[in-house]
Amino acid sequence: MSIELKTAADIEKMRVAGRLAAEVLDYITPFVKPGVTTEEIDKLCHDYMVNVQQTVPAPLNYAPDGHNPYPKSICTSINSVVCHGIPNDKPLKNGDIMNIDITVIKDGYHGDTSRMFYVGDVSDHARRLCKITYECMWKGIEKVKPGAKLGDIGHVIQQHAEGSGYSVVQEFCGHGIGKKFHEEPQVLHYGRPGTGLELKAGMIFTIEPMINQGKRHLRMMSDGWTVATKDRSLSAQWEHTVLVTETGYEILTQSDGTPPKPVFR
Repeated sequence: MSIELKTAADIEKMRVAGRLAAEVLDYITPFVKPGVTTEEIDKLCHDYMVNVQQTVPAPLNYAPDGHNPYPKSICTSINSVVCHGIPNDKPLKNGDIMNIDITVIKDGYHGDTSRMFYVGDVSDHARRLCKITYECMWKGIEKVKPGAKLGDIGHVIQQHAEGSGYSVVQEFCGHGIGKKFHEEPQVLHYGRPGTGLELKAGMIFTIEPMINQGKRHLRMMSDGWTVATKDRSLSAQWEHTVLVTETGYEILTQSDGTPPKPVFR
């Protein structure tokens, strides 16, 4: 498995792409409310990316092996949808939770990030799931430094999720990213410490745990993209793109509206 170590010039371009991806999420935040459709959210994001940022929405017409081209510019995954939810004309309801996943291409480089959004008044148990999932991502990020192993990241995420009564999706994972949307390595959100690839300065990858309120098992919907929990329990996900630096990590998908790092008790 060959992992591309990014040059200083690559990293500078990835910083720009990452910040732009995060700024799409800042831009769309005030529009997420009951009654709006994910189709409308997709169009607003698309127009902002293309016309304001001069970026390319990476998901639009993305077609990995065996997949139909993805038909929209963003992914909107609501309630029991784990990932890759396709925007449609159904209005959001009060109490929904939703992940919006943004990937932009700027000057040939990809920036990839996602956040959870509350639609109106959200139940305490849904808020807790989103909060624990955010903490899972951060616990994974904090393990990133040269000499650490990928298994260290997966282990700490799994421990925190399962210790909180949740389950970790195993079929989807974080990934290397750069000029390609998906590169090596695969970054699993479960695992054993001290196992897997050793991290080196210059690696860039996403950490994007998908955490289910119920069991970890999934079902694929008939559109060939949307993935949902098999038991119809809620699912949450957060995602940052992370650079391994000489001394630790740098988050490349930060913006003014990025939620702060959680305080762990």
